Amino acid sequence: MTEDAIVFGSLRNRLVVILTGGAALLAIVLFLFVRGYAALITQQGQDNILSASVSSILGTAVLRDGNVELDLPYASLLILSTPADDRVFYAIYADGALLSGYDDLEVPQLQAGDEGSFASLTYDGAQIRVATATRTLIGADVLRQVSVSVAQTQDALSDKLNRISRNVAVFGAGFFALATALSFWATSATIGQLRRLTTSVTLRGPQDLSPFSIPVPSEMAPLVGSLNTLMLRLDQSLKQSEDFITEAAHRVRTPLATVRSYAEATLQRVQNLENRNALRAMVRAIDESSRAAGQLLDHAMVTLRAGNLSREAVDLVALLGDLVQRMTPIAEMRDVTLKLEPCNPAQMLGDPILLQNAFSNLIDNALKYAPADTAIVIYIHNAPTLTVDVKDQGPGFPSDEIHKLAGRFVRGSDTSGHVGSGLGLTIAQDVALAHGGKMILSNRPGGGACATLQF
Repeated sequence: MTEDAIVFGSLRNRLVVILTGGAALLAIVLFLFVRGYAALITQQGQDNILSASVSSILGTAVLRDGNVELDLPYASLLILSTPADDRVFYAIYADGALLSGYDDLEVPQLQAGDEGSFASLTYDGAQIRVATATRTLIGADVLRQVSVSVAQTQDALSDKLNRISRNVAVFGAGFFALATALSFWATSATIGQLRRLTTSVTLRGPQDLSPFSIPVPSEMAPLVGSLNTLMLRLDQSLKQSEDFITEAAHRVRTPLATVRSYAEATLQRVQNLENRNALRAMVRAIDESSRAAGQLLDHAMVTLRAGNLSREAVDLVALLGDLVQRMTPIAEMRDVTLKLEPCNPAQMLGDPILLQNAFSNLIDNALKYAPADTAIVIYIHNAPTLTVDVKDQGPGFPSDEIHKLAGRFVRGSDTSGHVGSGLGLTIAQDVALAHGGKMILSNRPGGGACATLQF
């Protein structure tokens, strides 16, 4: 049984969000930068044309008899024509007096030393760009200051900027789409390393606790190192646990068997009835202790091996046949016959030690309750699923307790006088669950109990 990990978000999604978010931010910055730069370049182009127009007009200004004369060249305004038919405005001043043009056109004031200036204004409800320049005319006895301002609406400039913005937006969207695709590819390639490690861990057999030797990126090296350390510690812990169980079984069972043999030998020599009853009670207590200790150790072994199940091909007919042969002497001492019904070969993948332990506990449990001169029959069925039935002719399971008899240390109400620890059915059920099966307890219609392991 595995415990689900605490999941908090997705590393893949985080990487995708970070990378695509960065791409989106970069696309927006790129759009704003290119649009701003395009606006600057376009504005400079318009300013150069306005400046050329102003210069061509100033170039025609002359001083005659102290008066400023100026011939407005047609070409100076013609160069300002645009596909959007932008409107053009101008104003010419001589010493602050309007000579020609629009008298309500706002003219930027030039500071001392300025030869020209540019300004963006609003005129007649439209945005205009104004270029202003001055020129000093020198006569015999007079100096005259001539100022020329030329303004133009910015419809063509706006259209050009809109086209550039659309093109840049399309380019930015394409860049974002490409960056997003690259983000998914980079994320998949990065997470792929984790998936390969996960697959390597998943495909390992339960007994394979060797270190991982697959090549991994440097960032994953600490993780693999920690896994290898955990594998080493787990391998050592499992070996120590198996050694402990084996040693404990030997150290517990051997002294109890020795004490039991001494008690039985003493029982044969003692004639006093009270002492004989005391010795019989001692032998019974020893049997109960020996059985309980043995089943506790068996249960510990089942728990240990079930969590680290080693599967191999097991012939259930051969395994049960050998088990019946070894337990027949015990059955004969109780005048009970053990039978294994012949059947077709039954193969399964499992742990032979655990399976043998489960079946021996079921047979032993049946032997405790089977009356003398009866038979315990073991059936193996291949279809529809692989099942093994152990049937006896005893009193059967208490019908009101049958659902809880497989619990730890649970014994039925009719077990008085029978040695037991309440772990036999628990062991059998744990083995069945470890192999992906289940145990079913039932009473036979004609009397007796039936314990079924279904795989």
